[in-house]
Amino acid sequence: MATVQEATASVYPVRSCESPGYHLSEEQVRFFDENGYLVLRNRIPRDLLERLRDASQAWIRDGQGATRESEHYADYNFAKRPWGKTLYRVNYVHNKGHAASLELLGSPAVLGVAESLCGPNFVPTYESLVFKQEGDGEKIVWHQDAVHPRKWRIFNYDVYLDASREGAGALRVIPGTQKRTQDICALTEAYGWEPPGVITVEMEPGDVLLHDVMVVHGSPATEGNALRRTVYYEFRAAEQILEEGPWDRDWVDRRLRLVPPALRRYAEAYPGGQQFQWNVSEEFRPATAGDEDLELKVAHLAHTQGTFCSAGDAGRK
Repeated sequence: MATVQEATASVYPVRSCESPGYHLSEEQVRFFDENGYLVLRNRIPRDLLERLRDASQAWIRDGQGATRESEHYADYNFAKRPWGKTLYRVNYVHNKGHAASLELLGSPAVLGVAESLCGPNFVPTYESLVFKQEGDGEKIVWHQDAVHPRKWRIFNYDVYLDASREGAGALRVIPGTQKRTQDICALTEAYGWEPPGVITVEMEPGDVLLHDVMVVHGSPATEGNALRRTVYYEFRAAEQILEEGPWDRDWVDRRLRLVPPALRRYAEAYPGGQQFQWNVSEEFRPATAGDEDLELKVAHLAHTQGTFCSAGDAGRK
């Protein structure tokens, strides 16, 4: 099975970013455009990674103890397993009592990538913790997260909090499949877990996987799986949302209000470190509501649908 490949020709114009270090290079952008994914090794500072790991354990613990009367009950996703109901996802992590998720969002390690791929008017559209509990080796079927006309890039920034190994639930990606809507049923029937060109993406704690929301990915079932936690942030250009939906201008404005508190939290945690210079245009620069608690959760009343093999498998973000 193949591993991470070298960059090839671009299918999009490459954005040139003046700031070195945290922005992507032109070669990295070309690789992402051609293959639909990019691995950034050791991207997250060790101390921030540890705070994210601690926060994730608290989010999981709170979710497992939540009842229908709990404040955030609707933000926890459960799956049916042979042994019972299992928590596998925590949505809207910014309002769950731990600053680490906002520090991560406000870091140049994240926002430099968002600007590289979406331009200065990037919008943080989703934030969640997705995980497999220890011993939960259930498969994640082949799928595309969200299908769109591809006039702009839409991508996920995946921060791995634990090691992810081949044979132990590591993600599989089919490079190049992001370029069009795929027939997932036909692909699965023809090739199972071994389609042509498939790669296994092995990750270490603190590594980041960037993946196009249309690249086909999944992971086969395993036994005796260790705990594997990943923080997911999705980004889109404001211009893309206003033209294609599924949200409106007010929603974009409310979502952009997440950026100032995130920048502030990162600056407080790393006062001597490099800070991200937010270049959002005046057209989209938000006016804060003055109540951070209200701004830390902006719910989704609609989603861009993805592709799965069957309606029974199709989940939402």
